[in-house]
Amino acid sequence: MRHSKIRDHIVQTASTLFYHKGYNLTGINEIIKEAGIAKATLYNHFPSKEDICIAYLQFKNNTFTKDIREYVYKAPKGKKRIYALFNFLKLFFDQKDFNGCWCLNTYAEMPKENETVRLEIQQQKQDFINFIEEVVIENYNQNSDNENKTLARKIYLLYEGAISESKLHQNTWPIEASLSLCERILE
Repeated sequence: MRHSKIRDHIVQTASTLFYHKGYNLTGINEIIKEAGIAKATLYNHFPSKEDICIAYLQFKNNTFTKDIREYVYKAPKGKKRIYALFNFLKLFFDQKDFNGCWCLNTYAEMPKENETVRLEIQQQKQDFINFIEEVVIENYNQNSDNENKTLARKIYLLYEGAISESKLHQNTWPIEASLSLCERILE
């Protein structure tokens, strides 16, 4: 395999393991075994488990960002495009391997002092807030940068609460409740 294909294979293997089992319960030897590679090959691409973790977070985020953008921009313009965020979350929940937010799951396992992982997750979350703000500006503009930012943050908090609670309760009612609250905010 080419260098980039091997790297991608390692990231996809680690992503599956980290997302389902957790970062701490997934060992390097398990990634090596599941990927069918030699230890030297893994360390050739990733000097540490933390480096694999960052690649995992980026892989999951890139996939999520692409998928949610496509889904949201297929919805009719206006409020429905904002509501599409929550409809996308329902589809995400309905996947057989749903295990909540990869960022929050990973962050919960990291020591507070792990700044590298924390900063990566914070950046991903800020990028998501920026995306929501973009959707707000295009579909429910408040004609004020501050009000658009505030509305985007409220929607973000509803979304994040919905994903966390739907994982906890293994039910869609948190997503439906968050969508309902979003609809009330946009009345």
